[in-house]
Amino acid sequence: MSPQAAHCVLAQNPENVELARFYCFTQKTIARRLVLRQCERVKDGYISLMQLHAAACLTERDPSVKRTLCKRCCTLLVPGVTGTTRQKRKQRKTGFTVVRCLSCGQTKSFQNNPDHCLWVERPEAQLEQQEQQGGCSTALSCL
Repeated sequence: MSPQAAHCVLAQNPENVELARFYCFTQKTIARRLVLRQCERVKDGYISLMQLHAAACLTERDPSVKRTLCKRCCTLLVPGVTGTTRQKRKQRKTGFTVVRCLSCGQTKSFQNNPDHCLWVERPEAQLEQQEQQGGCSTALSCL
Protein backbone atom coordinates (compact mmCIF):
# COMPACT_ATOMS: atom_id res chain seq x y z
CA MET A 1 0.00 0.00 0.00
CA SER A 2 2.90 2.30 -0.57
CA PRO A 3 3.88 4.39 -3.57
CA GLN A 4 6.35 1.59 -4.44
CA ALA A 5 3.43 -0.85 -4.74
CA ALA A 6 1.68 1.57 -7.08
CA HIS A 7 4.81 1.81 -9.26
CA CYS A 8 5.11 -2.00 -9.36
CA VAL A 9 1.49 -2.30 -10.48
CA LEU A 10 2.07 0.26 -13.24
CA ALA A 11 5.32 -1.45 -14.31
CA GLN A 12 3.53 -4.80 -14.70
CA ASN A 13 0.58 -3.37 -16.58
CA PRO A 14 0.52 0.34 -17.56
CA GLU A 15 -3.26 0.20 -18.00
CA ASN A 16 -3.79 -0.55 -14.29
CA VAL A 17 -3.95 3.13 -13.36
CA GLU A 18 -7.05 2.67 -11.21
CA LEU A 19 -5.39 0.01 -9.03
CA ALA A 20 -2.35 2.26 -8.60
CA ARG A 21 -4.63 5.15 -7.57
CA PHE A 22 -6.37 2.83 -5.10
CA TYR A 23 -3.02 1.91 -3.51
CA CYS A 24 -2.01 5.57 -3.19
CA PHE A 25 -5.41 6.57 -1.77
CA THR A 26 -5.35 3.70 0.76
CA GLN A 27 -1.85 4.62 1.86
CA LYS A 28 -2.85 8.26 2.44
CA THR A 29 -5.99 7.24 4.35
CA ILE A 30 -4.12 4.85 6.64
CA ALA A 31 -1.41 7.43 7.28
CA ARG A 32 -4.04 10.04 8.21
CA ARG A 33 -5.75 7.64 10.64
CA LEU A 34 -2.45 6.68 12.28
CA VAL A 35 -1.56 10.34 12.83
CA LEU A 36 -4.99 10.97 14.38
CA ARG A 37 -4.61 8.01 16.75
CA GLN A 38 -1.12 9.06 17.84
CA CYS A 39 -2.21 12.65 18.43
CA GLU A 40 -5.37 11.72 20.33
CA ARG A 41 -3.86 12.23 23.80
CA VAL A 42 -2.39 15.59 22.83
CA LYS A 43 -5.68 16.63 21.22
CA ASP A 44 -7.67 15.71 24.34
CA GLY A 45 -5.27 17.73 26.47
CA TYR A 46 -5.63 20.84 24.29
CA ILE A 47 -9.42 20.58 24.18
CA SER A 48 -9.72 20.19 27.96
CA LEU A 49 -7.31 23.12 28.45
CA MET A 50 -9.45 25.24 26.12
CA GLN A 51 -12.60 24.34 28.07
CA LEU A 52 -10.94 25.16 31.40
CA HIS A 53 -9.77 28.51 30.04
CA ALA A 54 -13.27 29.38 28.79
CA ALA A 55 -14.75 28.44 32.17
CA ALA A 56 -12.13 30.45 34.09
CA CYS A 57 -12.73 33.53 31.95
CA LEU A 58 -16.52 33.11 32.18
CA THR A 59 -16.75 33.57 28.43
CA GLU A 60 -18.49 31.72 25.64
CA ARG A 61 -16.48 29.95 22.98
CA ASP A 62 -16.79 31.22 19.43
CA PRO A 63 -19.57 29.42 17.50
CA SER A 64 -17.11 28.25 14.85
CA VAL A 65 -15.11 26.47 17.58
CA LYS A 66 -18.26 24.99 19.11
CA ARG A 67 -19.31 23.59 15.74
CA THR A 68 -16.06 21.68 15.33
CA LEU A 69 -16.22 19.88 18.71
CA CYS A 70 -18.54 17.08 19.80
CA LYS A 71 -20.46 18.02 22.96
CA ARG A 72 -20.60 14.45 24.25
CA CYS A 73 -17.07 13.10 23.76
CA CYS A 74 -15.06 16.31 22.98
CA THR A 75 -13.77 14.88 19.69
CA LEU A 76 -12.55 17.30 17.05
CA LEU A 77 -15.02 16.83 14.17
CA VAL A 78 -13.02 16.51 10.96
CA PRO A 79 -15.39 15.83 8.02
CA GLY A 80 -14.80 12.37 6.61
CA VAL A 81 -12.41 11.32 9.39
CA THR A 82 -14.09 11.75 12.79
CA GLY A 83 -17.46 13.10 11.64
CA THR A 84 -19.90 13.14 8.75
CA THR A 85 -21.56 16.22 7.29
CA ARG A 86 -24.88 15.99 5.44
CA GLN A 87 -27.27 18.55 3.96
CA LYS A 88 -30.95 17.98 4.81
CA ARG A 89 -34.14 19.84 3.94
CA LYS A 90 -37.42 19.74 5.87
CA GLN A 91 -40.56 20.16 3.72
CA ARG A 92 -40.00 23.38 1.76
CA LYS A 93 -38.34 25.08 4.70
CA THR A 94 -34.74 26.15 5.00
CA GLY A 95 -32.09 23.47 4.81
CA PHE A 96 -29.98 22.15 7.65
CA THR A 97 -26.42 20.94 7.92
CA VAL A 98 -26.32 17.81 10.07
CA VAL A 99 -22.96 16.91 11.61
CA ARG A 100 -22.59 13.44 13.17
CA CYS A 101 -19.72 12.33 15.40
CA LEU A 102 -18.36 8.93 14.38
CA SER A 103 -16.99 8.24 17.88
CA CYS A 104 -20.18 8.51 19.92
CA GLY A 105 -22.98 9.07 17.37
CA GLN A 106 -23.99 12.53 18.64
CA THR A 107 -25.61 14.73 15.97
CA LYS A 108 -25.81 18.51 15.62
CA SER A 109 -28.03 20.48 13.23
CA PHE A 110 -27.25 23.95 11.93
CA GLN A 111 -29.60 26.13 9.92
CA ASN A 112 -28.56 27.06 6.36
CA ASN A 113 -30.63 30.25 6.25
CA PRO A 114 -28.49 32.96 4.55
CA ASP A 115 -30.34 35.71 6.44
CA HIS A 116 -29.62 34.10 9.83
CA CYS A 117 -27.20 36.12 11.93
CA LEU A 118 -25.45 34.64 14.96
CA TRP A 119 -25.61 36.60 18.21
CA VAL A 120 -21.82 36.99 18.23
CA GLU A 121 -21.96 38.79 14.88
CA ARG A 122 -24.57 41.34 15.97
CA PRO A 123 -23.55 44.87 17.07
CA GLU A 124 -25.11 44.43 20.55
CA ALA A 125 -22.90 41.42 21.19
CA GLN A 126 -19.79 43.34 20.19
CA LEU A 127 -20.56 45.97 22.84
CA GLU A 128 -21.08 43.32 25.53
CA GLN A 129 -17.83 41.58 24.64
CA GLN A 130 -15.88 44.83 24.92
CA GLU A 131 -17.31 45.43 28.39
CA GLN A 132 -16.46 41.90 29.59
CA GLN A 133 -12.86 41.76 28.35
CA GLY A 134 -11.45 43.17 31.58
CA GLY A 135 -12.38 40.10 33.69
CA CYS A 136 -10.40 37.55 31.71
CA SER A 137 -6.89 38.78 32.56
CA THR A 138 -7.36 38.06 36.30
CA ALA A 139 -8.77 34.59 35.61
CA LEU A 140 -5.69 33.64 33.56
CA SER A 141 -3.42 34.12 36.56
CA CYS A 142 -5.32 31.34 38.40
CA LEU A 143 -4.48 28.75 35.73
